Amino acid sequence: MHESILVYRRYLYLKWALFLALASLVAYLVYDPYDSPGGSTWLGYFYGIVGVVLMLWLAAFGIRKRIYGSGSVKLQDWLSAHVYLGLTLVVVVTLHTGFQLGWNVHTLAYALLCLVVVSGIFGVLVYIRYPSLMTENRRGQSLDGMMSELAEIDRECRDVSGGINDEINSLVLHSSQNTQLGGSILRQLYGKDPHCATSAAYNQVREIARTIGAEQAEAARALVGLLGKKRDLVVRARRHIQYQALMDVWLYIHVPLSFALIAAVVSHVLAVLIYL
Repeated sequence: MHESILVYRRYLYLKWALFLALASLVAYLVYDPYDSPGGSTWLGYFYGIVGVVLMLWLAAFGIRKRIYGSGSVKLQDWLSAHVYLGLTLVVVVTLHTGFQLGWNVHTLAYALLCLVVVSGIFGVLVYIRYPSLMTENRRGQSLDGMMSELAEIDRECRDVSGGINDEINSLVLHSSQNTQLGGSILRQLYGKDPHCATSAAYNQVREIARTIGAEQAEAARALVGLLGKKRDLVVRARRHIQYQALMDVWLYIHVPLSFALIAAVVSHVLAVLIYL
């Protein structure tokens, strides 16, 4: 049985994360610095070291997940810990700042951290929700299977429409040549085409079929049924592409932000060492 990363090992890594967050918070509340709290106190330095170690470990997950079958720690353990300790990192780093923020590289690093965590939360939500939706939408078919079925329906539509009239034949041909799947990332994420050639052909052929002669009525009805089947399949294919795009696109935000965060943290640490 598939076990969600959020409940993996009976919330083991959530417990670890909560312990670390609570311990950090208690230390912050108990500690009475000579000056105002912040990164320049010994507790602030401790938070900073813990934060850097956590950050580097979290970044290492990107390497670990590409090394299949290596290491004694399962990938599910890494991922579950990555999620929960990533959230804890915000607590640790916030306490490290002592809630003293300004227009400098230190605050830039903190802001980038928050953006990385928010994008990570979005990624978790996507990977929890969309795989099951994709499975339901596919109905046992792969995207390649859908495309093959669409090609077969197009062939059947052309065969049937050829025996009706030129107007209907033109609509079917336009549907076959101009129905678009995929496209730009924005089109994929939207998952719909307001000017879908298949939907237009279905609606127009259905209207024409109501007024067509009796000798062609049966063929027209069959064609309407085929175009309706094609329209539904096109909707499912676009939805599949949309789900896949949503599962992929967040990484194009999360990963670059993570590299920017590491660069900002390096600048932050160097600045602290220089002015120490």
